[in-house]
Amino acid sequence: MEVVAVIDFETTGLSPGQGDRATEVAAVILEDGRIVDRYQSLMNGGVRIPSFIESLTGISNAMIRRAPPAAEVMQEVADFVGDRPLVAHNASFDCKFWDAELARIERSRQQEFVCSLLLSRRIFPLAPSHKLGALVEYANLPVAGRYHRALADAEMAASLLLRLEDELRERHEVNDVSVQLLRRIQRVPKAQLTRCIARERSR
Repeated sequence: MEVVAVIDFETTGLSPGQGDRATEVAAVILEDGRIVDRYQSLMNGGVRIPSFIESLTGISNAMIRRAPPAAEVMQEVADFVGDRPLVAHNASFDCKFWDAELARIERSRQQEFVCSLLLSRRIFPLAPSHKLGALVEYANLPVAGRYHRALADAEMAASLLLRLEDELRERHEVNDVSVQLLRRIQRVPKAQLTRCIARERSR
């Protein structure tokens, strides 16, 4: 598969449209089946973190006050990722924050997202849950650090993506797992996975 960037945000809430902001971002570059580079930073968007989110992530308001401005961090992480395809677990969430924080610095995303959550629903339909922590346990992947911290979550999502690719190669006999194929798979209903892969083989 081509080189991809797996990203993760921690945030003050669920919706940038409601004024929520990112508090931490991480990106790992995945090449030839391994992580070859990492970026992580806290970021200060000037918005207070609710106490329940502080206890979930361990990121405190004091930490954010000392963090670099969100605009500076987004410039850095966008440059770090470049035009590589983006991957996230529950990409609809991270995509919203990526686009909103980029828009604040007058930049826009050029590439598409691959969603490891949508892929896992199709490739691991028997998993008891498709949350990242449950999938790490189900697939017997290494725990990279504290859940709900951006770098650990990005690294675990990267491990999960590699495991999903292995499953496509081994169980579904797909020789070339491309970003394009992953994006096709994440859009088809679970029941049509085999048909989607068969179409890919006949191309």
